Amino acid sequence: MVCDAKLRIRNIIARWPGSVHDSTIFNDSPLCAQLERGDFTPMVLLGDSGYPCRPYLLTPILNPRTPAEEAYNRSQIRTRNPIERLFGVLKRRFPCLHYGLGLKTTNIPPIIVACAVLHNIAISRQDEVVEEDDPLTIVEEEIMVQPSNETNQNFIVRTSLVNTYFSG
Repeated sequence: MVCDAKLRIRNIIARWPGSVHDSTIFNDSPLCAQLERGDFTPMVLLGDSGYPCRPYLLTPILNPRTPAEEAYNRSQIRTRNPIERLFGVLKRRFPCLHYGLGLKTTNIPPIIVACAVLHNIAISRQDEVVEEDDPLTIVEEEIMVQPSNETNQNFIVRTSLVNTYFSG
């Protein structure tokens, strides 16, 4: 699922019932193919460390070594906060997503997509869900081992961003 800063769902893939890793779903998605072709350049997505860093998918720096890299990570995690908030909003707006549907897994994807569409309609009509008072803390749970060679093409955009906006 991809959302913007106003929690509008911009992309959803719900055809993978069960437990499939997010990066597997993303890598097989039309959105990934569009990003690979450069259809949305210069826009980028933010992902957690469960995704590989790519020129169009910026992830946290594993084991940051400089203050600039630490500042980038803090900013990246804060900026990624809307997607985490969105999951909570969806579960409050549609309790079936929180408590479970009790259906065959093949029947669940269309319900998830319907909830996403209804959520976007609610957002467009300014029907806001009261968010929890507790500030959301994002914890990096999944850690992928990324190549240490940050001159690799996949790291050029992120490295340039760190050097331009977070150094000095």
